[in-house]
Amino acid sequence: QVQLVESGGGLVQAGGSLRLSCAASGLTFSSHAMAWFRQAPGEERQFVATINWTGAFTYYANSVKGRFTISRDNAENTVYLQMNSLKPEDTAVYYCAAGRISGVPAGEYGYWGQGTQVTVSS
Repeated sequence: QVQLVESGGGLVQAGGSLRLSCAASGLTFSSHAMAWFRQAPGEERQFVATINWTGAFTYYANSVKGRFTISRDNAENTVYLQMNSLKPEDTAVYYCAAGRISGVPAGEYGYWGQGTQVTVSS
């Protein structure tokens, strides 16, 4: 059974930072692309960032470019999302995902975590 478990969410003030982690098990982690998506209440799930299986390629949504950094540690089977200069509009449940290619559409990822809440206060 493939399992992705996110952690690191919480409540922060605008301008603050958080680092999310996603620990993977039950799959060959080093052969999978990883990504982060987020979903605010009443909104559709939206793409945040992705990283290919080697870590050499990354891609970000325009709304987070320059503020967020995705990285991975294949030895630890973990992907990270470092979030700096957080804004209230970043408030959402953040999900990690694993797939065969590092694309933007959510449908290209076959495995999903349970999500972790990030709340940014004004």
